[in-house]
Amino acid sequence: MVNDKMYELGSKRSVIREIFEYAKKRASEIGSENIFDFSIGNPSVPAPDCVNETLIDLIKNENSVKLHGYSSAQGDASVRKIIADYINKRFGTTVSGDNIYMTTGAAAALSIVLKSVATENSEYITFAPYFTEYKVFVEATGSKLVVLPSEEKTFDMDFDALENAINENTKAVIINSPNNPSGVVYPEKSIIRLSEILKKYSEKYNHIIYLIADEPYRELVYDGIDVPYPICYYDNTFVCYSYSKSLSLPGERIGYICVSDRMENWQTHYAAVCGAGRALGYVCATTLFQFLAAKCVDKTSDVSIYKKNRDMLYNALSEYGYECVHPDGAFYLFMKALEDDAYAFCEKAKKYELLLVPGDDFGCPGYVRIAYCVQPSQIERALPSFKKLIEEYNK
Repeated sequence: MVNDKMYELGSKRSVIREIFEYAKKRASEIGSENIFDFSIGNPSVPAPDCVNETLIDLIKNENSVKLHGYSSAQGDASVRKIIADYINKRFGTTVSGDNIYMTTGAAAALSIVLKSVATENSEYITFAPYFTEYKVFVEATGSKLVVLPSEEKTFDMDFDALENAINENTKAVIINSPNNPSGVVYPEKSIIRLSEILKKYSEKYNHIIYLIADEPYRELVYDGIDVPYPICYYDNTFVCYSYSKSLSLPGERIGYICVSDRMENWQTHYAAVCGAGRALGYVCATTLFQFLAAKCVDKTSDVSIYKKNRDMLYNALSEYGYECVHPDGAFYLFMKALEDDAYAFCEKAKKYELLLVPGDDFGCPGYVRIAYCVQPSQIERALPSFKKLIEEYNK
């Protein structure tokens, strides 16, 4: 007898993965150059030169036993110190290596943090649109995900909805900025307002309401937009970071948790993070890529290519008559479907070999996500199909 919930998760892929697998099948039938796959957030920009150079140097010159052996469960101490020092230099914080826990990507980081603070009847709040797997991660702890709307035009947080939703069971608010799938970056004034609300209700209910910041897209911002660092605004913050997007390393699964040193009883919380990592089996993130992350801690891939893609796609689709949320970061465009049923819209788009993701699983029915982390030539070739699609609806 298997666990019914785990069977349900394992026997049905996420909608993103379903379309991604369909794309591979369709490419084998008509050629990859004839389909326009905008389904999955797989970086199309190569990793920066420092990645391959560092890997070669490590393999040639580092002790093999050290390089491929176990690190400490929470990560190599020297790596954690380098990351903490970089955070402090960049954001003016005062964390140490003892605030850093190395993880196999942001998914593991989120799962660990959620597990570390979950208690009976815990509720976690997030804002739609949200990354689809939040619900999976939260429910795996026995907790409930409460999804709130965002502001209709800006897709900023709806603070009235937040104040109405917070209750004695609220454990944390999860934010994702730059956001997947909208590309929206929360401005400083919003982070300040959020912090004030969390302080207010932490005092009202006499327990900490945490802020969990999911930040794999932090480096992917355009036009000089600033992404506020949440630890600088709210003491009881966990930051979950991944190098998957910043260094174009999604398949290597390397990231970290930063437990704010200004968190109340932070040492206890860090120990709980270590305990959750142990319970979930997320100990000793890949040692080779821990050392690589430390060597490339201040490097990023060439995000100018994503900006070029964003501008080309957003400007053209807006000109054709599509209604799009302007993305300031990440590499996704969130667009209103041309009918209420986004699934039906995505099926019609397949007639033109446009593979888009319906927004329902992101908490926003009626929208679709377009992942523009593709070669610019794919966007150029896809634009006539987008135009034909809207012309079909306008007839």
